[in-house]
Amino acid sequence: MRRSDREVTDREQLLQMIRACQVCRLAMQDADGLYIVPMNFGFEWPQDEPLTLYVHCASEGRRVSALKQDPHLAFEMDRQLQQVGGELPCSYGCLYESIIGTGEAFFLTDAAEKQHALKVLMKHQTGLDFSFTPAMAEAVTVLKIVASSVSGKARLQ
Repeated sequence: MRRSDREVTDREQLLQMIRACQVCRLAMQDADGLYIVPMNFGFEWPQDEPLTLYVHCASEGRRVSALKQDPHLAFEMDRQLQQVGGELPCSYGCLYESIIGTGEAFFLTDAAEKQHALKVLMKHQTGLDFSFTPAMAEAVTVLKIVASSVSGKARLQ
């Protein structure tokens, strides 16, 4: 990272940053080239375990095809906090927090795992607890993304 003064390595600060984000962009590659898609997500990050993201999508389409060909991906999430500037155009920028990482996507097939993932996703997105029937879980494709790397960056002043 070029700006090591902005690097965030503290796990608790990284967790706070992820909690504040609602959208995660997933980047993957298929035969047609690079592909990136914004998605709502949920997450779990138990102590001494990798960050796990959960997303859901339709059962077919470019994203599903790409991940079936190659489950490796990159992800990004960010928050722009405030625009800052000065007298010159070059002095403008923004206060922000961002997370980037890499990982592997797994298609969940077990109804109980899918229900758990959807519950985690909805808790993160709404703050509310929902329950899902096996039929509800069966209606969507649920991906579990296990991160192999996570890094954070922030400019807060």
